[in-house]
Amino acid sequence: MKRQNNNIKLIVLVVLFTIHYSLFTIPVRAQIGTWRTYLAYHDIQQIQAASGDDIFVLASNDLYQYNKADQSIVTYDKINGLSDTYITHIRWCQQAKRLVAVYGNANIDLVETNGNVTNISSIYSKAIAGDKTINSITISNQYAYLACGFGIVKLNVKQAEIAESYMLGFPVTAIAFDNTHIYAQSTSGVYAASLSANLIDKSNWQQTGTYPSFEQDNSDYEKYYETISTLQPGGPKYNDFGFMKFINEKLYTCAGSYYKPGAVQVLSNNSWQIYQDDQISSTTGVTYQGLMCLDVEQTSQGDHVFAGGRNGMYEFLNGNFVKYYDYTNSPIERYDGQNKEYQIVTGVKFNGNALWILNSQAPTASLMKLENGQFTKYNKSELMKLEGNGFRNKSNGKLCNIMVDSRGLMWFVNDNWVRPAFYRYNPSTDEIKAYETFVNQDGSTIGNLFGVKYITEDLDNNIWIATDQGPFMLTKDDVLNDETTLTQVKVPRNDGTNYADYLLAGLNITAIAVDAGGRKWFATNGNGVYLISADNMTQLQHFTTENSNLLSDVVTSLAINNKTGEVFFGTENGLCSYISDATETNEDMTTDNVYAYPNPVTPGYTGLITIVGLAYNADVKILSANGALITEGRSNGGSFTWDGCNKSGQRVASGIYMVVTATSTGQKGTVCKIAIVN
Repeated sequence: MKRQNNNIKLIVLVVLFTIHYSLFTIPVRAQIGTWRTYLAYHDIQQIQAASGDDIFVLASNDLYQYNKADQSIVTYDKINGLSDTYITHIRWCQQAKRLVAVYGNANIDLVETNGNVTNISSIYSKAIAGDKTINSITISNQYAYLACGFGIVKLNVKQAEIAESYMLGFPVTAIAFDNTHIYAQSTSGVYAASLSANLIDKSNWQQTGTYPSFEQDNSDYEKYYETISTLQPGGPKYNDFGFMKFINEKLYTCAGSYYKPGAVQVLSNNSWQIYQDDQISSTTGVTYQGLMCLDVEQTSQGDHVFAGGRNGMYEFLNGNFVKYYDYTNSPIERYDGQNKEYQIVTGVKFNGNALWILNSQAPTASLMKLENGQFTKYNKSELMKLEGNGFRNKSNGKLCNIMVDSRGLMWFVNDNWVRPAFYRYNPSTDEIKAYETFVNQDGSTIGNLFGVKYITEDLDNNIWIATDQGPFMLTKDDVLNDETTLTQVKVPRNDGTNYADYLLAGLNITAIAVDAGGRKWFATNGNGVYLISADNMTQLQHFTTENSNLLSDVVTSLAINNKTGEVFFGTENGLCSYISDATETNEDMTTDNVYAYPNPVTPGYTGLITIVGLAYNADVKILSANGALITEGRSNGGSFTWDGCNKSGQRVASGIYMVVTATSTGQKGTVCKIAIVN
């Protein structure tokens, strides 16, 4: 028996060599379930010299570590040790040899130079009356004194525990010491207490007019700023990703907010290109900020991008600023006919050679087209109904998120509380239809609607609408029949009753993305991200900051790379992504374009084995070398995952396993082989 096992291993090793040799052109893919962060480290805020040659840098509310000796840079995030996101203050404690890093939500991490991180969540998780915001950190010996919105917290950095809390009843902004007293600065004055007194007793704190300086020691910042400012820790320039599109293997992004810096940031092959953002204001005469939307035209000269914003529209070629469009050279209008800082372009979309533009709050018309250098203006009364508060006779407040569906129809929404709605426009006939009432299939009118956020089409040609009261669907039949009744998907409770619940009812849905498997990703304002099955009946995932590496539960945008399955989440704290198990389909399944990874599966690996390059809804069987069925299922988009176990849940033996597929037309065949060594 031992000799037979050795022979099997020898055969497997020979096949392993063959597989290794044949897979040298297969792209390296991240494993399903992998999280990534794409954080900015551009705006240097605080610098703290640590032990030896290490320096900690707080930049763009993110943390990295620089070593003066070897010039190495280590970035920190939730994936490699930190417990949270959006750091507001850092301070090095020399006696404890730890960096105190506090977050905007009052969470605390203690970071050592070797990368070890200890979390202290007491303030964050505990119910405390008053504001828990930590306004500053003062180090004294092995203690960090935290100036909080409710008082002071004394943190033992060496022991990694809260030593004492002083509930003073007023917000403390800074802390100082002299030889005998501790001082707390607040908006109502400065309070002092003797260090020998019981500081927990509020009565021992008295207001004083004599106190030492509250200025923090910024000598490290002054000493090292020049060096730190030359470093390139990577990442984007800003953590603002309110609008995203994935086109031709690139992620195109802008802030999607009126008051954020103007920046087009493009991710390609894990590298960032920041479009020109200097000298634009001096050229245009308006503030370059508040980009709300963009679209891309691929030309022989490169990426041709138009970006709309608070004060007009900007044209770029390969990242370089080309031209500015406003009321002087286009039909774009100022919202009040006077203020050139508010020429609000909230939607741009290429459809063929034409660029369609939405000019919100325009006095006469909001829909226009730029084609062959010429503008055409479309006066649509359906878009000119914003009333009250001085906005009478202007177009709706925030017309945005233009989408062209499989029928050639153009859809967009009005994300405004005055008249939330969505619209269907036919460019070939110049016909527009406004959907301003939300009545579901049960005849119920949806009230308290304050915004229609997003619109998209699923793989079955249904139209999905994101609102602050949950998602709605306009079925493909209702689109063709010109119906205005919306569908709220009913999910059975499966509790023995006939009751069902509306899908994600009442949640503020900010964006929807449909992956290659037909599944829907729903971003929310405060509830993270939901993944719903293609038939809309099953919640497959619900990612939050508590159960995943999602950077914030406030998610403003979504984009998907269907080739790799990477789903991008634009959050209020920056950009992160998740490698899902749905990829683009491939109808021509052959041994040349279908492969598995990892392959070979080495000893100790217990993750999923992924087969990619499959047809949509392909029938997949895993067979042993002698033809025995190990497991079977259907592809998710163009992917199929296998846990390396048989139908009984037992790990399969070392050997070669065949992946046999069948398309919807019945074509069958072995598309790849997987080698497993235990």
